[in-house]
Amino acid sequence: MDTTTIAWDRDDAGVVTLTLDDPNQSTNTMNDQFREDLVAVADRLERELDDVTGVVLTSGKPTFFAGGDLRLLVAAGPDDVTQVAANVAAMRDAMRTIETLGVPVVAAINGTALGGGLELALMCHHRVVVDDSGTRLGQPEVTLGLMPGAGGVVRTVRLLGLVPALTEVLTRGQRLRVAKAHELGLVDEVVADPADLLDRARAFITEHPESVQRHDAPGYRIPGGAPSHPKLAATLPAVPATLTSKLKGADVHAPQHILSAAVEGAQVSVDRALEIENRYFVDLVCNSPQSTNMIQAFFFDLQAINKGRSRPDGVERRTASRVAVLGAGMMGAGIAWSCAKAGMDVVLLDTTFDKADHGKDYSRGLADKARDRGRMSADDAEALLDRITPTADAAETAGCDLMIEAVFEDPQVKADIYAAVEPHLADDALLCSNTSTLPITDLAESLQRPEDFLGLHFFSPVDKMPLVEIVRGERTSPEALARAFDVVQQIAKTPIVVNDSRGFFTSRVIGTFLNEAVTAVGEGISPVMVERAGSAAGYPAPPLQLMDELTLTLPRLIEKAAADADAAAGIERERHPAFDVLDRMVEEFDRGGRSSGAGFHDYEDGRRVGLWPGLAEAFGADPDTHRRDDDDALLVDLQERMLFAEALETVKCLDEGVIETFPDANIGSIFGIGFPAWTGGVAQYVDGYPGGTTGFVARCKELADRWGDRFTPPASLVARAEAGEPLRPQDTRGWS
Repeated sequence: MDTTTIAWDRDDAGVVTLTLDDPNQSTNTMNDQFREDLVAVADRLERELDDVTGVVLTSGKPTFFAGGDLRLLVAAGPDDVTQVAANVAAMRDAMRTIETLGVPVVAAINGTALGGGLELALMCHHRVVVDDSGTRLGQPEVTLGLMPGAGGVVRTVRLLGLVPALTEVLTRGQRLRVAKAHELGLVDEVVADPADLLDRARAFITEHPESVQRHDAPGYRIPGGAPSHPKLAATLPAVPATLTSKLKGADVHAPQHILSAAVEGAQVSVDRALEIENRYFVDLVCNSPQSTNMIQAFFFDLQAINKGRSRPDGVERRTASRVAVLGAGMMGAGIAWSCAKAGMDVVLLDTTFDKADHGKDYSRGLADKARDRGRMSADDAEALLDRITPTADAAETAGCDLMIEAVFEDPQVKADIYAAVEPHLADDALLCSNTSTLPITDLAESLQRPEDFLGLHFFSPVDKMPLVEIVRGERTSPEALARAFDVVQQIAKTPIVVNDSRGFFTSRVIGTFLNEAVTAVGEGISPVMVERAGSAAGYPAPPLQLMDELTLTLPRLIEKAAADADAAAGIERERHPAFDVLDRMVEEFDRGGRSSGAGFHDYEDGRRVGLWPGLAEAFGADPDTHRRDDDDALLVDLQERMLFAEALETVKCLDEGVIETFPDANIGSIFGIGFPAWTGGVAQYVDGYPGGTTGFVARCKELADRWGDRFTPPASLVARAEAGEPLRPQDTRGWS
């Protein structure tokens, strides 16, 4: 009997080597064909068991196994529960058959094993892995709104213990290096040479001819005990408390399902626990829009971006070798680090050498930290720092093929430094500005080659934030745009492409979220509730805290510049009510944000110590009219005001052509400005809302009636809702 995705080879000693190798894909996945083949292989092993002394599971691909087929999972809905459950049960039963054959079963892991790949390995009695720096192991399903469904929860809990399995593997979703996976106990043996992998697997079979899975052995007990064990019973309640704290009150389904499956499964037999895990998995796949949203964003949309769907065609790929970073402040210093880490020579320019060298100190600190944590050798750290040259002399930028300007947000300041530097650069140097709000087209007027100029908007802190917003000006050439895309990928960040406008995409959209929170304070709503609403919605930081970090003065400057521009163009601009609050905070109370030592929160020695006690009194009419912290309906309204404000601004950006693709909108909103991950992104949130665009528009009208006309949906969105059409065309989903 032949199978398509699993090759069978039995040697003279009776060892069957099963090689996972789907001929139709570059990686192995748990698709329909693989499920059928695994069932067939399990049946054959049972039938021919008298001639089998052991089983080795390995891969014919560079990676071991990639996991579930996300194309199938993202398409499943409530009507597919029965079919999905049957498919999962077939996979579960086949794996359980192999696991309980009564002969040793060994995983020879020759590359990355994530999700379903690790689940297949955990089915085996012994796991040997090649020690390769690129290999990762783990159960990252939670990062896609999913959970393990092929025994990953059950087997990890029985291997590591309930608390370590949950806190170290299942709810964190980390992709672990080989050494860490070995330390935790996910793998049993590490070999340095790939040529030794199969030999070590077969050696285990020879040495353990009657091997059984650990959790099937007589007298087995879960490490640390079952939930009923007195010691675990005393500490187990801390796990959901920690999870709740991590989620900050957000109703995120996947980690909750994982926790439930793990705890419930730890109290019953293995077979019963596998059934429990399967039911929770099927519920997530078929009934939780969060999994659909997150798969679309973090797999398909991110893949579309990384494959260059927003990069102009027909332009040869290039790499930058020498970059002039203009401005050694926080942003410039971070950009210098990222470029040097990617192998570029960096000229870090500021008005004095001391300022430039202080900017290099940022890289010195990061290099020291990386070296101390074993992530960089001393030689590599020294070489990286040697690539950064601090200077106050513009002439030292001679020959640079890339310029990234990160000076103060003043057009004249930028124009002056362009004039000083541009003559020294290579004739075809790519010219970029890190501005977050100033129109690129206007800045380009002071350059000799505006066609080679565009925006590269980094996010702070640059060394941690994964996104760069590429801003195309009116005169930016396709060649410059393609080169900028290549530069962003060269420094290992994710590029999105937007067209020029005031605030671009990310700054424009995040401003609506922050304005809504500030407006709520001015309405007399409890600041505690405002912060809680942001966390409950899934934002990574509470909104008033984030506003303090950005400063209360910057939005006022941006608003004034926008108002002046509109006035010059004869456009009547409606002032957002948030600015009445910001004006009072800055002018009346002298509270400009964290950098000034006082904002919506109080600070001591730069450390945030809590909300300003005078905030409620300053903006609440009196204690009787001040909105309570325990008003659940108001809490829901606040969450949706923040989410809807950003979504509506995104629709306007799509209508205006500021952003052109849904992957750029979704990934840009999550990676750049912290839009809640469970939504799948700011555009996906509209289609994922209950009732789709129809439900979203109806809710817009409710919010507009209660909180203001700014929630009135754009005509384009109303038209889609009336036609029963999604915001995003169906043929742009599931891109691969």
